[in-house]
Amino acid sequence: MDQLNIPRVVIAGVNSGVGKTTIVTGMLAALAKRGFKVQSYKVGPDYIDPGFHRLASGKSAHNLDSWLVPPELLADIFTSTAAQNDIAIIEGVMGLYDGGRAGVSSTATVAKLLKAPVVLVIDAKSMGESAAAIALGFKLYDSEVNFAGVIINRLGSESHKLMVCEAMDRLGIPVIGTVFRNNELSMPERHLGLTPVTEQDAVAVVDKIGQQVAEQVALDKLVTVAKTAGPLPKHSAPAKGKHNQTIRIGVAQDDVFTFYYPSSLEVLTEFGAEIIPFSPLTDKQLPTVDGIILGGGFPEMFVRELSANIGMRQDILQAAKAGMPIYAECGGLMYLARQITDFDGQTYDMAGVIPAVCQMQSKLETVGYVEAKALTNNVLCTTGESLRGHEFHFSRMVPEVSSGEFPWAFAFKKMRTGAVYQGGYAAGNVLASYLHMHFAGNRQAAEQFVTRCAQYRHLAGQEM
Repeated sequence: MDQLNIPRVVIAGVNSGVGKTTIVTGMLAALAKRGFKVQSYKVGPDYIDPGFHRLASGKSAHNLDSWLVPPELLADIFTSTAAQNDIAIIEGVMGLYDGGRAGVSSTATVAKLLKAPVVLVIDAKSMGESAAAIALGFKLYDSEVNFAGVIINRLGSESHKLMVCEAMDRLGIPVIGTVFRNNELSMPERHLGLTPVTEQDAVAVVDKIGQQVAEQVALDKLVTVAKTAGPLPKHSAPAKGKHNQTIRIGVAQDDVFTFYYPSSLEVLTEFGAEIIPFSPLTDKQLPTVDGIILGGGFPEMFVRELSANIGMRQDILQAAKAGMPIYAECGGLMYLARQITDFDGQTYDMAGVIPAVCQMQSKLETVGYVEAKALTNNVLCTTGESLRGHEFHFSRMVPEVSSGEFPWAFAFKKMRTGAVYQGGYAAGNVLASYLHMHFAGNRQAAEQFVTRCAQYRHLAGQEM
């Protein structure tokens, strides 16, 4: 088996909100400016942080999640995408040891899987030598984690820096960076976390972050740490599917629909699909395609524009009525509903494929890993088969028919609590739910969808 030597480092945190994304974004910008070919990653299912990575490095970031994708395939995603780069920077999720039940997809789990050294970000605001005690605890908690040092964030003064660094030095903990508080470099947040980069002019902010990180993080030390990572096995690529003709799948990609894992869409191409990007926001009509995918995003922030684009809404509805395979996740589900009620209580017409209204809520409806068991045959799987995924949404789908008559798609099971509930919509060749999934972890679903699209193309051709 071939071996790959890829310099790599995990940037972890004590908890959420310590500044991991800001620091990683700055690292990517600073290293890219130095001429490094740098590839970034994000542990967990998050779609938003990778947008900042891409802005800083010029490359699409990849998610590493051991619930969405089996560990052996996760390593393959990493080696295939990190190859030909000088260094890989992996941003953790929440705290180093936080994840699903039993540490599923925690930063520590992924770091050990990839045999990558870990640098811990500590928010030292309102803290002195206690920062060193925290670092020591994280270092000793799991001896299998290669704890390589710390970055001290949000320091208030030179004396504050000296106090914390002296304490780290007494414990033999390397300090890779000392970053001072700078409120001008904070990234805007809203109900789903950091604001997506497509909705703000973040270029100047990213540039300033890169300048500060270049000055206050020892990038040479960071690169040296990354080079201590040993070789990883390179596995052969999975077999590709074959169709007599290329299957064209329209994928909604614009300022509304942004939540896609790049390596997830690549699985569709392995099974013979050509990805055709289109915009429900600005395109006046649907392109010539054999199937449609509507990913997650923020339709609630663009309800007026989406509703006003009547031509696209009608095309989507007609495609559904004609039997074209349509798969929608979260924001895509909301767009397919008859209406969306926004945070202000205003209601707007959507595609009308699903007899339901999606209502925005003042609080988070649900978040966490789930297993979705199909209640009926659909475009991704057969009755009784399960898909692994993640939910995170502030809206609630309210059917306009009685619950007993509504064609629920899945029986969802929350992995943290074990709670089971019905969700989603499956009728004909339309499947929509709040589930976010990764086709690399559900390859049979990707193959099934491409096959359904091929069948639709064949039938549509016969009818012409």
